[in-house]
Amino acid sequence: MKKFLLVCVCTLFCISAFSQANNTINPDEIKDLNLASAANVQLAMSNPDYMVTAGDIYALAYAAGSTAVRYTILVDSTYKIRVSNLGIVDATGKSFLELKKQVEDIVSKNYPMSGVQFSLTTPSSFRIIIKGEVKETTEKSAWALTRLSDVLKECLTNYSSLRNIMITSANGKIKTYDLFKAQRDGNMKEDPYLRPGDVISVKKANRTVNLRGEVFRVGLYQLLDGETIKDLFEYYGNGIPVYADDTRVQITRYDDETDKDGHKFYIDYSKDKNFELCDSDDVYVPSYRSLKPVMFMEGAIGSAEGVDLDASTKRTIQFEKGTKYDDLIKRYAGYFTAVSDISNAYIIRDAEIIPLDLSKILYDSSYVSNLLTEPYDTLRIPFKQYFVSVAGSVVAPGRYPYIPDRTWEYYIGLAGGFIKTQNNHDAIRIVDINGKELSKTDIITPETTITAETNSGLYYFNLYAPVVTTVLTLISTTLSILAVTGVFK
Repeated sequence: MKKFLLVCVCTLFCISAFSQANNTINPDEIKDLNLASAANVQLAMSNPDYMVTAGDIYALAYAAGSTAVRYTILVDSTYKIRVSNLGIVDATGKSFLELKKQVEDIVSKNYPMSGVQFSLTTPSSFRIIIKGEVKETTEKSAWALTRLSDVLKECLTNYSSLRNIMITSANGKIKTYDLFKAQRDGNMKEDPYLRPGDVISVKKANRTVNLRGEVFRVGLYQLLDGETIKDLFEYYGNGIPVYADDTRVQITRYDDETDKDGHKFYIDYSKDKNFELCDSDDVYVPSYRSLKPVMFMEGAIGSAEGVDLDASTKRTIQFEKGTKYDDLIKRYAGYFTAVSDISNAYIIRDAEIIPLDLSKILYDSSYVSNLLTEPYDTLRIPFKQYFVSVAGSVVAPGRYPYIPDRTWEYYIGLAGGFIKTQNNHDAIRIVDINGKELSKTDIITPETTITAETNSGLYYFNLYAPVVTTVLTLISTTLSILAVTGVFK
């Protein structure tokens, strides 16, 4: 025991010295390793599936009379375990619980009332090889509770098969596993624990089919030999809902890798449930809902989040036959916004224009309309025509569309900006629709008038200087003529 303690002290001293000299080991890393090891011990001892593995370290303790006996037992590749001097146990193929019972029975038989205890102190770790249809052949660390799926997560390619994975054990036995069944059905026998010396070989998938549309579980599925579209729908897709149109299932097939677009064809699944699929087929199940009639709503509409004020929007609306416009408008009331002129909406039906006041439908509880929605109707919602007038010393005075939350500078800019020779210091006068004068910091409202003032002294000088000059020139000329003619003699 003293020798064991001395070895431990020396080992810790060497680790500490090596860490200080090379700066490669720090206390946090050692702590993390210890925590991970402790967690693995707990998992192993609580899991009835934990198999005794070469490299495991066990502790055996009991009382031989008044003498306390403690042994550290290391399992080597022979799996032969010496139980003190009482016997040898073959641990090959045994779980930890089976080995524990056998060892404790041997000790108890020789030393009754010995309080025997057999525990796992350090689970073994080992390396396994992964090869085949993987990103690259590699070795990975594992321990006795590492499953096949744990080591394959980052190794597979887009072409790796989950249905045909072979594991060759150290004794040469080969078994094939189907990870999809483990993932879908919870059949964990298809996702086995790994053992020392295992070599994992991943095959290339034979048939991969993309299933989408009206099925309960869409996805990319790898089919086994002999499986048909019935298996794809009923097992992989988990069935199809009642509104799925299985009479016109669309299949896109690619002849080879150079066929980028593929070619489409349709099958009636109700009549051909044994249709055979090919690798890379894309299977789309449409819905009867897509056969509903449609109408269009366009103009000043958006969604609950708002509307693009600078562009018209068009939406396709599905409806049931016999739907009244009253019900349709109320259902899509969230499409209308502050800029929607709902009072002047109208329906375009072939060459006919039908006015429809949506405000009555939305806000007048006594209003009833029996107008039915027809296929391919277009309900057009105009934009409300709000304007802001810009006048005075600007390049292009006029009326400009009102846009919410824009400042006076925006509308002056629309008018081409100030005429600098006429306007000094951006002097303006803002008057709202009610005649109230606003300041530059106030919000611009619809029908506001913005007047750029003409306040430049130089402008007025340039405006009247030619007139004054002309008058003075006339006076001077007149006086000169009079002087010549002797009027002033």
